[in-house]
Amino acid sequence: MGASLAIGDFSRATHLSIKALRHYHQAGLLEPAEVDEASGYRRYAVDQIPIAQVIHRFRDLDMPLDEIRAVLAAPNVQARNDLIAGHLRRLEGTLERTQRAAASLRNLLECPSPAPQINHRTVEATDAATISQLLNLEDAWSWYQGALAELRATLAAQRVPATGAAGGVFSSSLFSLERGEATIFIPCVAAVRPVGRVAPSIIPAVELAIITHNGPHVDIDLAYGSLASYVAQHALAIDGPIREYYLVGWPDTRNETEWRTEIGWPIFQTGQSSRAFADSHVPSATTANSAQRKSIAAIEQ
Repeated sequence: MGASLAIGDFSRATHLSIKALRHYHQAGLLEPAEVDEASGYRRYAVDQIPIAQVIHRFRDLDMPLDEIRAVLAAPNVQARNDLIAGHLRRLEGTLERTQRAAASLRNLLECPSPAPQINHRTVEATDAATISQLLNLEDAWSWYQGALAELRATLAAQRVPATGAAGGVFSSSLFSLERGEATIFIPCVAAVRPVGRVAPSIIPAVELAIITHNGPHVDIDLAYGSLASYVAQHALAIDGPIREYYLVGWPDTRNETEWRTEIGWPIFQTGQSSRAFADSHVPSATTANSAQRKSIAAIEQ
């Protein structure tokens, strides 16, 4: 072994703490050049300093140890760069989500919300192509995108015209327990032939309190909160899943500021519906086990 440094000196040279160096040794990421059998003291070769500096910067970028190990063990430059580029893309995605959440918080603190516009609506039963699944809340967005794309492709392949905007129905447990049943649907003029995950379904009629959320879904919880407050204050809630209707969404435009999502909270019949909604503007949705769902009011608990 050539020139070497004790662990304390190596720590000062690399700005990695002794604790971190010991952890990287145990993880097999940065092993000392020499470990004294009697004392257990670690010594590092000076040519390990560049490796330690690289590890330090990867950790500053929150790269997991397994990924750092894969980068250091990459068989060639291209493989190494691909691993690094993948991590940078994930960081950029995290940064974008953080910036959007910060903007939403700033808007919430600085801009008072206008009085929400909430209507009552009677939704008639309708035929629809549906995809249903029990899923975790953290997977809901990617699942929604995949399910909606599959529904649209199936209807196009079978030449079955859609009669309205796509929608979704979500059990209360998906919100309260972060796991529950979800359905994405597209209403259509005829029963679609079952293929893949797609199945035909009759969407039941329901009475809803409706609010429209304009813009990205990062702050859609504000619309949910306003709707829940309205339903609770008027003592209207009944058992049933929440519904969403995607009037303008990601398949229509990638400009999230143009998105328009209607949220429907099930209520009992009041005779105050703004109109019976049997036309193609906004359809309803269902799930196979809707009768077994708990009250949406459980979200508030």
